[in-house]
Amino acid sequence: MPGFEWFGDEERREVQEVLDTGVLFRYGFDQVRKGRWKAKAFEQELALRLNAGYAHLCSSGTAALNVALAACGVGAGDEVIVPPFTFVATVEALLTAGAIPVFADIDDTLCLDPAAVRAAITSRTRAVIPVHMCGAMADMNALKPICDENRLILIEDTCQSLGATCDGKSAGTFGHAGCFSFDSVKTVTCGEGGVVVTSDPQIYEKAHAVADHGHDHIGNDRGLENHPILGTNYRISELNAAVGLAQLRKLDRMLEVQRVHKQALKDALSHFSCVTFRRIPDPAGDSATFLSFFLKNEEQARQIAHDLGAAGMDGCFYWYDNNWHYLRRWDHFKHMRAAARLPIHLQPGPDYTALSLLRSDQIMSRTLSLQIKLSWTSEELERRADILQDVMKHAEK
Repeated sequence: MPGFEWFGDEERREVQEVLDTGVLFRYGFDQVRKGRWKAKAFEQELALRLNAGYAHLCSSGTAALNVALAACGVGAGDEVIVPPFTFVATVEALLTAGAIPVFADIDDTLCLDPAAVRAAITSRTRAVIPVHMCGAMADMNALKPICDENRLILIEDTCQSLGATCDGKSAGTFGHAGCFSFDSVKTVTCGEGGVVVTSDPQIYEKAHAVADHGHDHIGNDRGLENHPILGTNYRISELNAAVGLAQLRKLDRMLEVQRVHKQALKDALSHFSCVTFRRIPDPAGDSATFLSFFLKNEEQARQIAHDLGAAGMDGCFYWYDNNWHYLRRWDHFKHMRAAARLPIHLQPGPDYTALSLLRSDQIMSRTLSLQIKLSWTSEELERRADILQDVMKHAEK
């Protein structure tokens, strides 16, 4: 990752076809678009690739989360269980919907701990959003039965893990809906874009309407379409979809390269006693965008992160101090600082300033993640492996 490392003639051709028609809008203008429907083609090919019934493109992964929540009926006052290790957009979407985020600990998958989810369920719990972080999946074989038993909506935030699978089933297809991002640093990128996938036709129809001001998309005259529900504008443009369509057709090759590169770095670390690796429920289904591993303690993790950076190893993430991907540094959220009043300001909610997730802190304080890139040459890959081994040898002295 990310896909922009592999921009080429394929993306240029798809974009030029859109420019040749002059139709940048994803709907209508049938007579002049010359049969070119990039958003529709992307949706069809992605649904087929994931073995999902339907896919609906949106303007971003955040938009996809907003659309999925609305389409699944999650809204004001509903409690939704989420992990503390996620991009802040997961929580922003819940606040926009008027829902109440309830945090449950992660485990050594770096995703929601099923036991913690079960313990967090109350009479107000409406949904669970497992977030498949850093290219690999949560333990869906444990999480899905918990949701089924308690009649909870299951929405997968798969924004970081396109191409990941578990037992041959694609991430994003275990629950009622799955959400993906195609922003500038994702494996497949549109620059900006996202998608909701589902196999439920009613959820799909609602998602399609919610993302387009409530249009029912019946008939071939957009001005005569009805609006059975309220919606908003989360539409993607044909230009963004065109880029994503070309990128999607490279996905299998991207995954193959990522897995080779990740394995080389994992091999370089595998002989050091202070290193243990993230648990992946199905290693064969890892999309391999990151190599995540644990050190013995926080002090060692911080030192190794520093030493790798000093040795020229870019793309090493110490998430425990990250402003955007771990709850610990989200002071704006904990104090609910917003530009205007949010629904959560009008109802009694948790005191997020007092929130304590000791197990998650213990895990994240020891975790490092190395970004895996597509563009590395064999020489660059060897150089990185050498840096890893040199730094780890020094750490174990």
